[in-house]
Amino acid sequence: MLQELLQLDKDFFLFLNGLGTPQWDNFFQFLSHKLSAIPLYIFLLILTYQKFGGKRTLVLLVTVALLITVTDQLSNFFKYGIQRLRPCHNPEITPYMRLVKSYCGGQFGYFSAHAANAFAVAVFFGSILKSVINYIGIFLVLWAALVAYSRIYLGVHFPLDIVTGALIGSLFGWLFVKLFLFSLRKFSL
Repeated sequence: MLQELLQLDKDFFLFLNGLGTPQWDNFFQFLSHKLSAIPLYIFLLILTYQKFGGKRTLVLLVTVALLITVTDQLSNFFKYGIQRLRPCHNPEITPYMRLVKSYCGGQFGYFSAHAANAFAVAVFFGSILKSVINYIGIFLVLWAALVAYSRIYLGVHFPLDIVTGALIGSLFGWLFVKLFLFSLRKFSL
């Protein structure tokens, strides 16, 4: 059963990765780069400050820093615990895949920290700011999905790496919303 699921994952990866074209390579490389989201983060910070003011925004920043640290480090824990090779390091896959850039990351890829972090941020800010901008949560989840897909496009993660990262990121995003709201009530901010 597990072997069949992993084979389906490889086949689906090869299909999705094979959809890439040179015209889209730069876009997905940019989207996957950690600094590409800085304008979005600045926008979210401005909205947060407008909604909550100074002290609450500071608490939110600490909460988000903890959120990203948790999802990122949990991803590393799984990567080195499970030790599933990235597609670009898997000799069964590399002859048939499209690798967009020469460096593809560490040896192991389960689960995607990019997907986990993007979905954690999307769920967290989508929940916190839904009263400020209608549909911001939908926009943020679409952004997170594009970031996550970029990892398959570039050839560095399997679809199950992405789905697991998205689910874990979403769960922790929701949990940290609860933590943030609890801390506001607890400290009367």
